[in-house]
Amino acid sequence: MRFRSLALPVCTLVCASYFLAPFVAAQSAPLTTPAPRAITVDDAFEIREVRDPQITDDGKWVAYTVSTASLKEDKTETRVWMAPAGGGDAIVMTAEKVSSSHPRWSPDGKYLAFLSKRNEGKTQVWVLNRMGGEAQQLTEAIQDVDDFAWAPDSKRLVLVLRDPSPEELEEAKTKDKDKPGSGDKDAKGKKPKTPRPLVVDRYRFKTDTVGYLDRRRTHLYVFDVATKAVVQVTSGDFDDAEPAWSPDGKLLAFRSNRSTPDPDRTYDTNIWVVAADNTDKGAHLTQVTTNPGADAAPSWSPDGKWITYVTQLDPKLLVYATHHIAVSPAAGGEAKVLTRAFDRMSRSPHFSPDGKFIYFIADEDGSQNLCRIPAAGGEIVRTISGRVVIPSYNVAKSGEIAALITTMDRPSEIYVTTTSGGPLTRVTHVNDGFMAKVRIVTPEYVKFKSKDGTTVAGYLYKPLDYVAGKKYPALLHPHGGPVWAYYGEFSHFEQLLAANGYVVLEPNPRGSTGYGQDFTKAIFADWGNKDYQDDMAMVDYAIAQGLADPDKLGVGGWSYGGISTDFIIAQTTRFKAAISGAGSAFFASLYGHDQYILDYDVELGHPWDNRAGWDRISSFYKVANVTTPTLFMGGEIDWNVPIVGGEQMYEAMKSLGRETELVVYPGEYHGFKTPSHIKDRLERNLSWYAHYVKADGSPARPVAAKPN
Repeated sequence: MRFRSLALPVCTLVCASYFLAPFVAAQSAPLTTPAPRAITVDDAFEIREVRDPQITDDGKWVAYTVSTASLKEDKTETRVWMAPAGGGDAIVMTAEKVSSSHPRWSPDGKYLAFLSKRNEGKTQVWVLNRMGGEAQQLTEAIQDVDDFAWAPDSKRLVLVLRDPSPEELEEAKTKDKDKPGSGDKDAKGKKPKTPRPLVVDRYRFKTDTVGYLDRRRTHLYVFDVATKAVVQVTSGDFDDAEPAWSPDGKLLAFRSNRSTPDPDRTYDTNIWVVAADNTDKGAHLTQVTTNPGADAAPSWSPDGKWITYVTQLDPKLLVYATHHIAVSPAAGGEAKVLTRAFDRMSRSPHFSPDGKFIYFIADEDGSQNLCRIPAAGGEIVRTISGRVVIPSYNVAKSGEIAALITTMDRPSEIYVTTTSGGPLTRVTHVNDGFMAKVRIVTPEYVKFKSKDGTTVAGYLYKPLDYVAGKKYPALLHPHGGPVWAYYGEFSHFEQLLAANGYVVLEPNPRGSTGYGQDFTKAIFADWGNKDYQDDMAMVDYAIAQGLADPDKLGVGGWSYGGISTDFIIAQTTRFKAAISGAGSAFFASLYGHDQYILDYDVELGHPWDNRAGWDRISSFYKVANVTTPTLFMGGEIDWNVPIVGGEQMYEAMKSLGRETELVVYPGEYHGFKTPSHIKDRLERNLSWYAHYVKADGSPARPVAAKPN
């Protein structure tokens, strides 16, 4: 998704002691509970992030991950846990000090496999025996294992591996396991080799978190658990991903861009099938889908005759096109799109155990619900509905569903229900202790009219200590994307702003998902027009409701939210302060510099062929109109929305003598990872807004923070 990262990332953590015996007070001391308090900056590292629920086929246990962020160590650690599906004490499965992720049960229920990078080696598959014992390393690939899936017989795995680099091949050949140390020499006292030149010959040659792309591709390998033999089953100048085993274990479905001469020039991925025991590296494949748009996320029917997947029908609309759920004969043939009339972004399709229904997550009206539809098509039923967000789920063969659910008043936790839509059973209680300590705001989902009469919706947070009839400083927080939305989910950042006395406005303007394709595509090649009108309409709504003080307004966002901030302050002087995170305003300068070359080619054309279109969306040319004090920030190695966008706006405002500042975070991509950097961003947000919006006399930057 373009400019994907949105609000400030929430780093979260878990403490194993939370699941141990409860605290017993001394007999002479009364048991007291402190009064709940307002959320603080450091609470971003107290909230624990639960992810990736995986339920056993018998429906009795759920494995999942919990991430822990440490300001002291300035890193995040992820551990694998499991808990009874019917409720009960959770058990930590992996060790401290090493991160583990992607837990997957073997179909026979005996083993729990996961990914982990240990002993300064590569990321490999490790396995735990349910009967007890330490984790054992299963794979020994010379490169990182990107993904894996168990075969139905529990005797094999499919691995997703990127072609090894020359350095990895050399290391494997020499069997030199020593790693270079810091400084000019390695652990043996030898001077390290000069890095090789980067030779670029691909059309799409750069992506965030990776950097420059070479000709190494990701392919599928079948791994035998007993013998540890590895057989490569796909190859070529294509990337293969999302493997799924057929129920009989003979075939593998996967996503790949193999139907065009140059896969770098299109997003046209299709679903393919390869024999799991082939020895020709996939020279003979079955192409299941032929749709010219992107097809992804294949999943088999229990009888092996059908494959369900996500499809995008109009490649010219890029991410603005609605993603639908479809089914196709596994051998190829006429596909059927099941959700065309539904017209809502849909993802993560899986068949029910009896093969009669397909479950999927739908993005609708500021929420994400778990839905099901008959495999042959028909009425859509919401299995888990309401103002909730369901990032992921997993279906057991016995009929239970484990779902990760977050609500407006609670961070993500895991719940279990049944395919028949029974009541939800809470499985995890990871954040209960923290939530009992704090006071929070439950946002309101409001609707209002835009300038042209279009109905727009959004989430509105009142200040934590709101008093009816009083006006408050207000912050407009445009979302990223642009094809994304604000949902009914818990967020530390918005709670922090509300705790500091702000009305927080989070509109879902045109371009947002959850309101149909026409609503989403309304800003195609026209950023900063209708979405600007919709954003400002929410500001007007809050003022009309007597909530927002029109003389104390601020604006700020990240990614497309930063881009939105740039075009907002270029069109109005209503705001007293702005914060543009990972934003951009001069898009022609990003052509060939960021990762969106295909999007530019389709949406805007070549800059030399359509200069007027490129100039129209570039608020950089209106920078002389900007008088709002603006803080620009971003990651040093972000190739999603590179820091050059903030640098250009900062330099232009400096040239004009305007109040501005630039903060660049070393070693950070688009989504920040380092806890101290995340804390610094939060503190700078509060200081900048307090100084310019509240005008309370406090400094514009945190007291401890000084410019270099």
